[in-house]
Amino acid sequence: MKKLFRSSLPGLTGILLLLLGAGTPVSAQLCTGSLGDPVVSIDFGSASNPPTNFVAPGYTYTASACPNDGFYTITGYSSGCFGNAWHTVAADHTGNGYYMLVNASYQPGDFFVASVTNLCPNTTYEFSAWMMNVLLSPSGIKPDITFRIETPGGVVLNQYSTGGISVTSQPQWQQYGFYFTTTPGNSEVVIRMTNNAPGGNGNDIALDDISFRPCGPVVNSLIQGAATPIDVCVYDQLDYTFSSSVSPGFIQPVYQWQSSMDSGRSWTDIPGANSLTYQRPVTAAGLYRYRLTVAESGNAGIASCRIASNVLEVNAHPRPVVDAGPDKILVTGYSNTRLTATASGEDIRIRWLPPDFLSNDTTISPVVTADRDMQYRLTAISVYGCINEDAVNVKAVAGVFVPSAFTPDGNGRNDRWTIPYLDPAWGARVMVFDRSGQVMYEVKGAEVSWDGRYKGMPLDAGVFVYYIKFSDGKPDIKGTVTLIR
Repeated sequence: MKKLFRSSLPGLTGILLLLLGAGTPVSAQLCTGSLGDPVVSIDFGSASNPPTNFVAPGYTYTASACPNDGFYTITGYSSGCFGNAWHTVAADHTGNGYYMLVNASYQPGDFFVASVTNLCPNTTYEFSAWMMNVLLSPSGIKPDITFRIETPGGVVLNQYSTGGISVTSQPQWQQYGFYFTTTPGNSEVVIRMTNNAPGGNGNDIALDDISFRPCGPVVNSLIQGAATPIDVCVYDQLDYTFSSSVSPGFIQPVYQWQSSMDSGRSWTDIPGANSLTYQRPVTAAGLYRYRLTVAESGNAGIASCRIASNVLEVNAHPRPVVDAGPDKILVTGYSNTRLTATASGEDIRIRWLPPDFLSNDTTISPVVTADRDMQYRLTAISVYGCINEDAVNVKAVAGVFVPSAFTPDGNGRNDRWTIPYLDPAWGARVMVFDRSGQVMYEVKGAEVSWDGRYKGMPLDAGVFVYYIKFSDGKPDIKGTVTLIR
């Protein structure tokens, strides 16, 4: 990215950016073009694992969450310091980590210095940091910080001074930032933060989330003929066309579309997607994010050189998961039966069709009182309109038929004693006894399927007594079954 913007942006904006690149002090200005991913991110880790990639000249580390003058700490919580003279700072800038808390020394000077390597030469970056004046009294000394980005040899690439950071009634993180441009052939810079005011009566600051991000021309992406985000059922997807525009500033830009499946935490280059347009193929269900990255030719393979467009989202919503459950048997005039379905999805609504003979056609497990065979279809619709369905059969029979004989000879016909219309959902206990009254076979609330064996050994031919006991008040059933060899 060679002298980004300098020859392509006319007028006042171009002059301002020339000043920024030259290192002239100006008001803080965050990137108004497009940014790349952070290539430097100092978030101060945790108290047990503090960062070691910086020094605090003239300051001493303390484990106390209320450091004295000339001391600093790394903490995630600070409260009640110096008779409640400071804010209670209950979390870092993002709410889930640690920050650097500094009580200024009596002599103004540097309190944070860090070297940054592996940057792209001759590339414009946005430097930013979050700070807070933790003092509550408006009469105390206000922090006055100068940020400098320097070459390893001490040449200032750019700098910015905050002036006195105001006291606030509530803890308030404030972002400060500006541009700088690395020099040709040099990929290393030094971050230097200087406190211009003395300590002793105030000048107490919190610092968090120091970041470098490549900054370049505006890269704007859109989905042709549609607004983002797109919410679509997985079976209704189209081949969406993405297109981008890039404002002037690159000499030989290289384009690369990327996708993310983890909410933008990581990005993957899409093979062959190297133009300003991209035809998105139909995908499996999921939330997909897309963006176009741009870099100057020669730097395109280096992540720290790329800037990125706004993010496009396509959420291909899945069908609901629907299972109408096992087929059921209903003995007319003798019992009811309950459907045992399951359905899940994104805020779904369900409906049984037809509603005939159902206790409730919008509940997942209705009771059926049919007097004829029925097929019911369970339909589920998600909040995004995605549909799925499944069917279950209910067979209405006049009574429970118990076969009186079976022939377990292995010929594939009538090899097992079964009771086809005994619904396992009734929870009936089925027992088969020999002449001496010993139980040869027993199941409860399960499908009846006896192969004529006892403890794995074939039984001799004979007559056995069966007993079917119901737990819901139905009359018990007794009879005999003949095992034929």
